[in-house]
Amino acid sequence: MTASAPRIIAHLDMDAFFASVELLRYPELHGLPVVVGGWHAHQPVTVIDPATGQSQRRFARLRDYSGRGVATTATYEARELGVHSAMGLMKAAHLAPDAVLLPADFDQYRRYSRLFKAAARAVAPRVEDRGIDEIYLDLTEEVVPRIESIEDAWWCAREVAAELKHAVRSATGLTCSIGLAPNKLLAKLASELDKPDGLTVVTEADIASRIWPLAVRRLNGVGPKANVRLELLGIRTIGDLAHADPAWLAANFGASHGRWLHEASHGSDASEVQVVSEPKSISRETTFDRDLHPVRDRAALGRIFTELCAQVGADLRRKHYVGRTVGLKLRFEDFRTVTRARTLDAPTDDARAIRLAAGTCLKRVELDRRIRLLGVRVDSLSHAKESAR
Repeated sequence: MTASAPRIIAHLDMDAFFASVELLRYPELHGLPVVVGGWHAHQPVTVIDPATGQSQRRFARLRDYSGRGVATTATYEARELGVHSAMGLMKAAHLAPDAVLLPADFDQYRRYSRLFKAAARAVAPRVEDRGIDEIYLDLTEEVVPRIESIEDAWWCAREVAAELKHAVRSATGLTCSIGLAPNKLLAKLASELDKPDGLTVVTEADIASRIWPLAVRRLNGVGPKANVRLELLGIRTIGDLAHADPAWLAANFGASHGRWLHEASHGSDASEVQVVSEPKSISRETTFDRDLHPVRDRAALGRIFTELCAQVGADLRRKHYVGRTVGLKLRFEDFRTVTRARTLDAPTDDARAIRLAAGTCLKRVELDRRIRLLGVRVDSLSHAKESAR
C-alpha cells in the first residue's frame, strides 16, 4: 500500500429507503407524493372497474387520515411539499392532502437492507453497519491498487463507488447516494449533498465551499438541544462554528465537546470504520393510533403484545443471538413511561419464553390509565452457538 495514499471512506445512504421499497411494489406511484406511516388499515385495496372489468389498486390519501401516527419516510415529491420523517401525519395531511398514504412494512425493509449490504460487502468488505439504510465503508484497500499516482486517488475512488452503486441497484432495484471523503464525518455530509442517486467527493480542499455553508445541525453529533444553543449564540452554519474561538466554545460547551465542535467544523475526524459491531439489545415497539384501555381493549393489547414478542424472537433467530434479560416498556396517555425487566435462568430466542417473561413484567405495572405505547426488549445478548456450548 502506498504510504502517502489518502484514506478513502465512503458513506452509502439508500435514497428514501422505505418509500423506494414501496415503489417497487406499487410502480404506478412513481413520481407522486407518497408518505409511509400509520397502520395496516391504510393497505391498498384492489377494486374492479364495473365498466371495463379491469382491476386496479386504490390507495389511501393523507386527507382521510385521523390519528396520532407519524411519517416514517416520504418520497422526494412529498418532501418538496414540506413532509419529512417523524412529522405527525395530521400535519403532513395539511401540507400534502392528496399524497398517497402507505403503511410501513418493516419485514420487507429489513429484507432489502440485508440485500443491499450483502451487495456492498461483495465489492468492499470493510463495512460498518449504521442502521437499516446506511453503512460506512473503508475503500482504501480497494482504491490503492488502482492508483498509478496520488493524483488518481479520488478518480479511482469514484470508480469503486460507481461499482458499489451498480451492485446495490442490481441486487435491489434501488438507488443510493454515496459520499467519498478522507473520514467518516465528511463522507456522511457528502452523501447528503446530491441526493438522490448522488456520488459526491469532498476533500479538505472542498470544506470551505461545500461544507461551511451547511446548517450546523447537519453535523453528525449536533443534536436538537445543541443546535438550539448554538443558534441562540449566533452559530447557524458550520462555517460560523469553524470561525468561532475555540476557547469560547470550550467556555460554552465544556472542554471536550467544545474541542469536538471546533474539530468537526474543520472536517477533522479520526474515527475508524468499525467493521464488527455487536448489538446491545434487540427490541420492537409500537405507538398506537389511539390510546388503548387496559380493560376494554385487552384483547387487542394482548394480540399486539404477542406479535411484538414473536417479532423479537424472529429478529434474534435471524441474527443468531439469544438473550437473557427480557424487558417491557409502557407509555401511558399522560406520557409517563415505565419499564420493567426480568432476567431468565438461561438465554433464549424463543417467542413463547419471551412472551411469558414479558407477561410477568406486565403484572408488576399498575395499569390505571390508557396505554399509548407498548414495547418488548431482549438484552444481555450472546451468540446462539456460544450459548449452546
